[in-house]
Amino acid sequence: MTDIIIIGGGPAGLTAALYARRANKSVLVMEKAAFGGQITFSPRVENIPGFLSLTGNEFAEKLVEQVLEQGADIEPCEVLSVRDDGDYKTVVTDGGEFAAKTVIIATGARHRLLGVENEERYIGEGISFCAVCDGAFYAGKSVGVVGGGNSALQEALLLSDVASKVTVIQNLDFLTGEQKLQDQLAERSNVEVLLGTTVRGVYGDEAFAGVTLCEEKSGVQTDLPLDGLFVAIGLVPQNEPFASLVKLDERGYVDAGETCTTNVSGVFVAGDCRTKRIRQVATAAADGAIAALAACDYIDNL
Repeated sequence: MTDIIIIGGGPAGLTAALYARRANKSVLVMEKAAFGGQITFSPRVENIPGFLSLTGNEFAEKLVEQVLEQGADIEPCEVLSVRDDGDYKTVVTDGGEFAAKTVIIATGARHRLLGVENEERYIGEGISFCAVCDGAFYAGKSVGVVGGGNSALQEALLLSDVASKVTVIQNLDFLTGEQKLQDQLAERSNVEVLLGTTVRGVYGDEAFAGVTLCEEKSGVQTDLPLDGLFVAIGLVPQNEPFASLVKLDERGYVDAGETCTTNVSGVFVAGDCRTKRIRQVATAAADGAIAALAACDYIDNL
């Protein structure tokens, strides 16, 4: 039986693995996709202590290397549910069942969708969530960015370096991103910002061709031809497999405070999937350390 199973291989989960191994606990990290989480979509990260600048992928690789060096095990699989069997927990995956004394949920969050008809049909075929991943495909072309926060503005800035035209589409009457980013966008001649405007649909025949927009005040709808669309409207916590195990808040985040303990004995949470005000790589790593040490204390007191 493993001491600690960590579900999720982002900064929170990998930091938890590091601290748990330093405490001489056996650790199994489960990840269904790529290690590193959302930070792997960042072309430049400058707010990690100890590094002037590095890419999200570089940071993720360093984390994985460090955790493996410490002796943690890794299992590529999708977790379907977690069962509370009293003195131990059973993690049910698409590759079998695994028992552990404790579980740390560190599943992070996924990209929020627009929720319009045919959207999923064009994901990866015209609709993207990562400018650093897919921006080069739209060199010299016209693209849209949906959202007005920091992530959306950063995407728009990156795309403006390669695309012929970037249209930022924001449902509010103002942008919510940092003023510095807004000022940088205003200096780009190939960037247009549409405020108070929502995406009501996407269209195209075999290929994505554009979006249908609605000006909220007038209700007037227009079609905007685009070669690509980048959606940056927030994240959704990936806590569906644990909905019947731990308490979630109204938005689906695990209801847990700074102690990273849940309402279920022996189950802990770390990172963007829990209730918190600030979601940054530094706070995710802090959660990982706190959750791991709490799990170690729990095991030592069994």
